[in-house]
Amino acid sequence: MESGFAYSTFMIWVRYAVFWLALVMAVIALIDWAVRTRRLNPFGVIGRFSRRVFDPLMRPVERRIVRAGGLPAHAPWWTLGIVVVGGLLLISLLEYLALVFANVMWGISSPGRFGVMLLSWAFGLLKLAIIVRVIASWIRISPYSRWIRWSYTLTEWMLAPLRRVIPPLGMVDVTPFIAYLIVVLLQRAIGVP
Repeated sequence: MESGFAYSTFMIWVRYAVFWLALVMAVIALIDWAVRTRRLNPFGVIGRFSRRVFDPLMRPVERRIVRAGGLPAHAPWWTLGIVVVGGLLLISLLEYLALVFANVMWGISSPGRFGVMLLSWAFGLLKLAIIVRVIASWIRISPYSRWIRWSYTLTEWMLAPLRRVIPPLGMVDVTPFIAYLIVVLLQRAIGVP
């Protein structure tokens, strides 16, 4: 119980740190953007400070933006986006790891629970694979991409027979949605959390 309280306190501090880091980055991004777009004098005190201190922070992002055909003035906002998304991913990862640890502790507390835990993870992985596959089809990522291929491998055995029975609705393939519903109903019927 005490370790759960300690982890909750740790997570509160991580959230505060991410919030304040994002807030500081927003101020830095605003100042750097204003200097880059000449809304603030680049040769004034703030402009010189920004070019000396903030520009080295923005340089890696700026290089990638310029290589991709973007404007260097957008580097501060992209950096802010990276900090915000990275912070949210960090918080999500830490919460997920805490959930996995709690799930493992629950699973090893009794021999019968371990099988239920593994079955629950299998259903969760199958649902995640269906979601990844649907999102990849929306943003047109190749099914042979190394980031997406696993989702096709895990779901094609279930979607191929459904596609033979259920026709697409116009340009929309509804079989992933039906497969997801079948997985959820099967999980509830078996009684797996």
